[in-house]
Amino acid sequence: MSVFLPDVCGQNGWAVSYSPSICALKGSTVEMSCNYTYPVIYKNVQIVIENTFWFTKESNGNYVALKDDRDYSDRVKYQCTENSCSLKISNVTQTDSKDYKFRFTTNRESGKYAGSPGVSLSVTGKSYYLSQLDETPITTENKNVFLSSFNTTHRYQCAIKGHEDVPSPAVYAPRTTVLSVTPSETVEGSSVTLTCSSDANPAAKYNIYRVNEGQHGQLLRTGPQSVFSSIQVSDTGRYYCTAGNDLGSQTSPSIDIDVKYGPKSCSVSVNPSGTVEEGNPVSLTCSSDANPAANYTWYKENKIILTGSKVYHVAVGSEHRGNYVCKAQNQHGERNSSSLFLDVLCKFSFFYIRKYFHFIHA
Repeated sequence: MSVFLPDVCGQNGWAVSYSPSICALKGSTVEMSCNYTYPVIYKNVQIVIENTFWFTKESNGNYVALKDDRDYSDRVKYQCTENSCSLKISNVTQTDSKDYKFRFTTNRESGKYAGSPGVSLSVTGKSYYLSQLDETPITTENKNVFLSSFNTTHRYQCAIKGHEDVPSPAVYAPRTTVLSVTPSETVEGSSVTLTCSSDANPAAKYNIYRVNEGQHGQLLRTGPQSVFSSIQVSDTGRYYCTAGNDLGSQTSPSIDIDVKYGPKSCSVSVNPSGTVEEGNPVSLTCSSDANPAANYTWYKENKIILTGSKVYHVAVGSEHRGNYVCKAQNQHGERNSSSLFLDVLCKFSFFYIRKYFHFIHA
């Protein structure tokens, strides 16, 4: 939370309060801020803010805004909202060591205000202390260190000499690279997202691949995510990703995407086919294309006769003659087969018909 120092010159509702003074290192970026107040009505006129700016130079009542100061060309940015304004200065030098003040003007000629004493910035030079974690530290006056060899498992960090207890964040190649899928169960037609992530500094760049038939990776997407807006059965397969930065790269373990779907077809076959003589065994088989595999229910003349079995075995009698239908069902859908008519030839009748024709011809 920012701490603001009051402007001792504020009066009659006009005031500016500043963040504390700053001590910065040469080449770094600094940010300072202020809050300002003014009366809503001043001398019976409603006050409207017309201009806000930071400055260091003033002569005979003329103020030079930092954005117009050639000493700060392209190095300053303002971020101002109602009653507050921040100043960011990049690549500071020792000549930037001075007091920074804020001024605002209004629609009233007398409604102009510059707050004092401002924010004091002090810039100092620096030397560097570089360390490879678990290895011997290196001290240098140059911020650039060139390594003749680099192990991607190493982590490097630096600090200002004399302040080694406050090191920079470590830089290192990507590690713990993983590819995840959301949602965990992929259903045909749904939206599915693949996300590649890793622990890396600087941040890694990502590629996502699909393993093709030759077990080689085919680039699917450049970037940390690949989205299937309506995933299809043809997207079933194995996927992996890579993460890389200037310090190295790492490949994730592969994951398998198995696209689920309800029964796409359902049919009934009979063995043996054709008319079956009474007393002989018959097998009716229900087949379907579904993932996960379907459960089956058998119907004869619209009445359930069997559940849970893909095959209906029976030694047929005359009572088995009729129309048969099976239903394939899983948690993603269901489908009925077309009707199959089982014709049963009565063995008793056939025996006496043969005997009758034999008697006539005798």
